[in-house]
Amino acid sequence: MNLIKNEMRVLLMISPVILFVFSYFVYVYDKQSEAQGKPPAPAPRHNLHSAVSSSPVAKQQPTAQDATQNPPASEDAPSEIGSEERAALLASLWWPPLNKTVSSVAEATDGAKCSYRVIDLRENYTVGGVVRVVLVARDGNGRPKTHGGDFFQAKLHNSGLKASTFGPVVDHLNGTYTVQFSLLWPGPAYVSIRLIHSSEAVQVIRRQRQQDPDKVCYFGYFVDGSRTETVVCNALPTPWLVGDGTGCCCQYTDPVTRESWFCRRPPSLPCRALIYHSSGRYQAKLSKFDASILHKTKTNVILPGRGAVIHVLPQDEDIRDTRPQCRPGLGTAMPAGFYFQDRWTSLQCRSRSFPTPALVSACLRDKQVYMLGDSTLRQWFEYLESAMPELKRLDLHTERLFGPRLAVDPQSNTLVQWRPHGLPVRMHRTPVADLHYIAREVQGMGGGEHTVVVLNIWAHFTTHPLDYYIRRLATIRPAVRALLQRSPRTLVAIKTANTGYKDVYGSDWLSWQLDLALRAMFRTLPVVFVDAWQMTSCHYSPDNLHPPREVVMNEVDLFLSFVCPQ
Repeated sequence: MNLIKNEMRVLLMISPVILFVFSYFVYVYDKQSEAQGKPPAPAPRHNLHSAVSSSPVAKQQPTAQDATQNPPASEDAPSEIGSEERAALLASLWWPPLNKTVSSVAEATDGAKCSYRVIDLRENYTVGGVVRVVLVARDGNGRPKTHGGDFFQAKLHNSGLKASTFGPVVDHLNGTYTVQFSLLWPGPAYVSIRLIHSSEAVQVIRRQRQQDPDKVCYFGYFVDGSRTETVVCNALPTPWLVGDGTGCCCQYTDPVTRESWFCRRPPSLPCRALIYHSSGRYQAKLSKFDASILHKTKTNVILPGRGAVIHVLPQDEDIRDTRPQCRPGLGTAMPAGFYFQDRWTSLQCRSRSFPTPALVSACLRDKQVYMLGDSTLRQWFEYLESAMPELKRLDLHTERLFGPRLAVDPQSNTLVQWRPHGLPVRMHRTPVADLHYIAREVQGMGGGEHTVVVLNIWAHFTTHPLDYYIRRLATIRPAVRALLQRSPRTLVAIKTANTGYKDVYGSDWLSWQLDLALRAMFRTLPVVFVDAWQMTSCHYSPDNLHPPREVVMNEVDLFLSFVCPQ
């Protein structure tokens, strides 16, 4: 009871600034996303066979290089994103290039040599205030950098209180950066900043994304009776896949979404014999120098020094909570919220907690929850299974990790389903028929007040060109819009990306770029955003793509706050 009272006091003390913080940063975020050509400051930092063609690709198809930059599309492909929107979107993802050629690792930004300080540090602060930090980037020789482009993540925290919040990093393009933190709980607070990737490492990662589509491949298993033939597959007709053209390719195009998948033609079996899919090889071609720049000792480095203690006092008066009720269309705030005693309080809306099975079950009574996404969304399914003892999983005899999964609670008339999004997906050997494109699934939903749809899509796209991901979002968006038009009372939630990737195949920088693109493309729709990026970035737990139960519980509680706002 005392804990609840303390949390309420903290919440009431910060309420005067909640509405202002929310409105101001949503405005800033929208302006950055709409920018065209103007460098924005870094943001805080279906069944493939059921109705597809399976035919060889004509030799007159675009070259492999063209295909990686401009994914093949038929005349019937969705024209949901026009050239102007695409240009604006790419401009909002602008990242500063290097201003010189680097010849040694010592010239790259070194987190151990960087420094930061609190600007105009005061003896005491008050809940609801802000504190600003300036950061100076330095290379391995300790010399200050003269250009931007380093990728930092920052948080304000108190491990004893299990309290923390995210801080947006602004790049001034001259080797200096600033971070602004909102002061959201009383007591001591400490700054922690990590160099995720140097600007030099970001350039390697970006070049790999655009110029080496073969760094990850997949396997397709063609089966006819007792015969099985395994070949390489990919999302695009890549150089390694195409080869000299004599063995390429089987192309599978969904008739609704027009999404295509390519497999090298098997030695003897027909294209229609594709039955299973799995991960293939990780084969990035890195020079010795590039590998050194991306080495784990240079990645995710905590900047030295505990820094000054920021003493935060409670406000003198308790003021009414002015946050809006949780509802679709609110967008996201900066910061999106904060942890206190391991509980996330949203600054976006009046979030709730659901600490007992009875509360979770009551919220999801008469609901059908359809989750379409990757393994980080599967964690939500697993959490609901554990939080609702009466929710029983049906044995669908599918692959253990990658499902699909289905659970029901007859007493509360609740159904929860998770299935992986369509190709590409890195996974164990799985029937292709179980991999449904999100747009295809959403188009087949009737929707209504008892339907809740949760989407996420990013982790399996970090190894593919940015345009390919944008095109996938462009097939999903009209399907979501149509669902909400025919059934406006359907709740659609989007779980954003997690932090945790740290290499050339799945860097946090790559995830951050995809996350910004996703938010920008869906911001005009009345959907819910659950900001997992900030919730994973600032938590005290070790960095992990699949965060611990405490984080997942808070993500799900925030989601349920939109399902049951009161």
